[in-house]
Amino acid sequence: MVRRPVAWVTAIVLFMEAVGIALVNWFLGVVVDRQDMSLAGLDSDMMALSSKIGGLVFGLYFLLCGVAALLVGIRDRAPGLPGRVLLISAAVVHALLGAFAVGLVGWPAFAFMMVVLGLIVLMLVAYDRKEGPSGAVPTSGTGGAPGDTAAAPDREGAGNTGTAPFTGPEPTTP
Repeated sequence: MVRRPVAWVTAIVLFMEAVGIALVNWFLGVVVDRQDMSLAGLDSDMMALSSKIGGLVFGLYFLLCGVAALLVGIRDRAPGLPGRVLLISAAVVHALLGAFAVGLVGWPAFAFMMVVLGLIVLMLVAYDRKEGPSGAVPTSGTGGAPGDTAAAPDREGAGNTGTAPFTGPEPTTP
């Protein structure tokens, strides 16, 4: 199975990206601070501080996404709802960053963002099935997932849906 290695690689890439984003924004903050120039009347000290804080927040966000991917790789099961929401938001962020990067930075940055987006989506899709850890066997013996009544045959051999078939409204007589 390729599920676990994809989760590990995704976690490593997100950790590296967290450090990279934080360092780039910190560097930009230092450059703005040393320039001591105003941009449309904005305070250069405030711009430098904002860049540093933004880099730290964005780096922590990617670090948290990397932890979620790492937990998926360690546990070898799908992330819970908070982890899934976090990883889906990271996928959306990478799609948007890729769209902006192609115009501002160039095609290599776009390609990197799309590779990370692909890793996140592949990890989420690989763990989307309703099976447990690799090699797990359903315990109900009906051929479906545990607790799945739709896969259990009834006496006539047809699928049991658990409800009576719909026959329409009762006719009324005047």
